[in-house]
Amino acid sequence: MHRSPRRVRAAAAGVLTTALMGASLVAATAVGPATATPDAAERGRPAPTLPTGGLSVTGETSPMHDPALVVDDDGTWRVYTTGLVNREKGGTIQMWSSHDEGVTWAYDGTVWDEIPAWIDERFAADGSGVLPDNLWAPEVYEHGGTYYLYYSASRFGTNTSVTALATNTTLDPDDPDYAWVDQGPVIDSPQEIAGGKTFNAIDAGIVEDADGTPYMAIGSYWYGIFLVELEWPSGKLAYGALENATHLVDRMVPGNPVEAPFITERDGWYYLFVSFDRCCQGLDSTYQVAVGRSRDVTGPYLDKDGRDLADGGGTVLLSSHGAVVGPGGQSVSDGVLAFHYYDAANAEIPGFPTLGLQRLGWEDGWPVVDQAVEEPAVTADPRDVTVRGNRPATFEVGVSGTPVPVVTWETSDDDGATWSAAAAAATRATGGTGGTARWTLKHTGREPDGLLVRAVVANAHGEVRSEPARLDVVRPGSAR
Repeated sequence: MHRSPRRVRAAAAGVLTTALMGASLVAATAVGPATATPDAAERGRPAPTLPTGGLSVTGETSPMHDPALVVDDDGTWRVYTTGLVNREKGGTIQMWSSHDEGVTWAYDGTVWDEIPAWIDERFAADGSGVLPDNLWAPEVYEHGGTYYLYYSASRFGTNTSVTALATNTTLDPDDPDYAWVDQGPVIDSPQEIAGGKTFNAIDAGIVEDADGTPYMAIGSYWYGIFLVELEWPSGKLAYGALENATHLVDRMVPGNPVEAPFITERDGWYYLFVSFDRCCQGLDSTYQVAVGRSRDVTGPYLDKDGRDLADGGGTVLLSSHGAVVGPGGQSVSDGVLAFHYYDAANAEIPGFPTLGLQRLGWEDGWPVVDQAVEEPAVTADPRDVTVRGNRPATFEVGVSGTPVPVVTWETSDDDGATWSAAAAAATRATGGTGGTARWTLKHTGREPDGLLVRAVVANAHGEVRSEPARLDVVRPGSAR
């Protein structure tokens, strides 16, 4: 039986680097577009009970650019990102995962230990001595039981680039069959496309049409975004793909600042998401996510006002708001839009690139997001709890904020002099912007009498802590 395709894509970007002519770079991690993921119901499990709008996250979420999100069959959320600059950790594609519907994220390492040798040989051939600093813009797409990982290498600030392919039979690094096998180049630049136009062969995004024919959306700056036909099972270019390419997006402004194409199908419409303007400049970044739609995968893609994206159109969906600066490098999976942004609320490293998530709403056939800004707040501090013996103790905190905050917990056994993260699962508060979160200590007999407990309440726009509550444990034989 044919399985519905799942994909994820990533475009690179740098923490303190500058994006030039569409090259995307990361100083610690990155990603870009992704493709349609089948609905949860199609995979035989309940759809996630997520609120529409922003989804707060915690864990290892920075530094990350252009997250490419894919929700796997077992409910694991995965993100693939651009490699680290200066070939740190090999400079190859990075991986991240969440096992609680995107609340808590962990870093899973890299696809390979080093950049494939053929890439360095290819870039060294022109004698410039400038080799790729890292691999960019991963895109993962499943077809016929094989996962196709597209990734890019580029000389920063130029369109001397190549997008290549690796394949695997599983996304689970713990599976004994797990291995990414490099399949070599797919498309490169500089060369002409669509009858004499120039492009940059990075930021691949894969989609199939209604008949199962695969296509790659590709491009960044120059003449913008193009669509080229692929073929299965090779996953590489079909005959005549470059000459017959379709021009999908052109900003019609100097520099043509557009990149990171991602196409997904919904209700008979193909939606093309792109990133407008400039990435990778920290809090000076102007990235924003725009969208158009078409009844045909090859376009034309029109915005809400009927303007063709190939003629300067594009409806802006997501832009800077509150502490979320320069959102872009988007992907969509299970109705969740993933993107990176520069974190203006990070006091230690202002503008640190981090993961953003929005569960899309839909109005009149168009995706919508919630850009309301409300810093997190504690509306009701947790109360002191007294328990006898080894009975459980539950602490509850009232919170507010938009997006709905994530709540984690801290404890102190030295009367508040030092605090440690509690071994408790992070949770998104329930009840909308004014909700509650609970944490239950199941084995209070192991905790010291007088333990202090407090909640850490965070969303994209800030972080606050509740007043501490006290745990009093009345042990057997105690006089109390």
